[in-house]
Amino acid sequence: MGRPGKTVETVAQVRLPSLAPFPAAARPADAEAVQRSSWLLKFCVAYGFIMLVFLNYAAVLPLVQREWGLSNSAAGVIFSAYQVGYIASATLLSYLTDRIRARSIFLLSASWSVVANLLFALLAVDYASAVVYRALAGLGMGGTYMPGLKLVADRFPSAQRGRAVGFFTSAFVFGAAASTLLSGMVGSLAGWRFAIITTAAGTLVGTLLCLPILQDDRGAPAAEGARRLRLEVLRNGPAVLMILTYAAHMWEQYGMRAWMATFLATSFMLTGYSKGEATAYSAGLTAIIVAAGGFATSLAGIVSDRIGRTRTASGIMLLSAACSLGFGWLLGLPPVLLVAAGLVYSFFVVAETPVLSTGLTELAPAHSLGAAMGFQTLVGFLAAAASPTVFGWVLDRTNPGVPENPGSMPLTWGWAFGVLGVGALVGPVLLAVVRRLPESAKMAAGRQ
Repeated sequence: MGRPGKTVETVAQVRLPSLAPFPAAARPADAEAVQRSSWLLKFCVAYGFIMLVFLNYAAVLPLVQREWGLSNSAAGVIFSAYQVGYIASATLLSYLTDRIRARSIFLLSASWSVVANLLFALLAVDYASAVVYRALAGLGMGGTYMPGLKLVADRFPSAQRGRAVGFFTSAFVFGAAASTLLSGMVGSLAGWRFAIITTAAGTLVGTLLCLPILQDDRGAPAAEGARRLRLEVLRNGPAVLMILTYAAHMWEQYGMRAWMATFLATSFMLTGYSKGEATAYSAGLTAIIVAAGGFATSLAGIVSDRIGRTRTASGIMLLSAACSLGFGWLLGLPPVLLVAAGLVYSFFVVAETPVLSTGLTELAPAHSLGAAMGFQTLVGFLAAAASPTVFGWVLDRTNPGVPENPGSMPLTWGWAFGVLGVGALVGPVLLAVVRRLPESAKMAAGRQ
């Protein structure tokens, strides 16, 4: 009788542990990872709604310009007012996340964005009032991206942060593309004011969705030692190099986005389309081309978790630089081939965005991460503001006679796009320096 009892005891010892799919110690960690992924998905969806006001003015610009009789310069100043407001608030509010919960800044900024866009739609009547209301709208949107990125970075460990920031950046890109499409469609049917109101309603929905999502904010107020301007970020060599790399990335990305629609329209006219057809097609196709980058950011974030931040970003920037150096010479190509090349170009030109931002969150001290993000925003958007202007200057210089004849088309675009590519090549050089520094081991769990 003793032997069978011993046999039962042995079977129990062997079989009972196999009843659980994971070891007991691993189950909480797995459940937490699922919870984080679920939170990220909901937050990205909500943020996509918030982004619906991001490019609404750009999409209805022809309608506003026609109604008020604005010159091209005046219409551009209104858009620039939005950019100035965005840069100012993004820089200041990113710094304040070292002092105030990022959740509070994010929700207040999104709410203000709704109000400011409604003010623009309901009260703007001329150039001067539009400048004021668009600057106020920029102040609102500037307080959502970097604080939102910080909310994501605070929740995910370094080994998974690239993927998480990549998905958040995808929400930004897809939301921006949806803003263009929705505003353009509603504007053409019901007028530009109703288009602005519609997108503001979408941002309101996104803000309300974020209230329960961000209720369990994992971030914490900074310690007393962080309640001063964190200028030591400027003494953090690896962080500064990452910020400068981000500036090189923004130089290329925003120069390309600013001139893509005009380049496509010019090329379409050379292949036989009328000016009206070329303009309409180029606007819609540019939105699709920009949206292609949304897939790239998610993929790049995942890859950077596996092979490292600097390796991933360097490879992407070399490919995007190659696209910039060659794309301008494709003028006059059949539209299908040109758009296909534009999709490839857009895929690489935006892909490294989450990789560089994630790397900065790993290199900057936690107590001054908000200040680091503020500096990154300031330097990056200064480069973004300068590159379209330099692009236009090179375009004028390489097309003699065009500036004096507004109706003529520039036929040489290769040098202007090439300037963007040269700027992008600075990135891999800086990242090669970062990779040789001992601090680079902090990134991607030691994968650099």
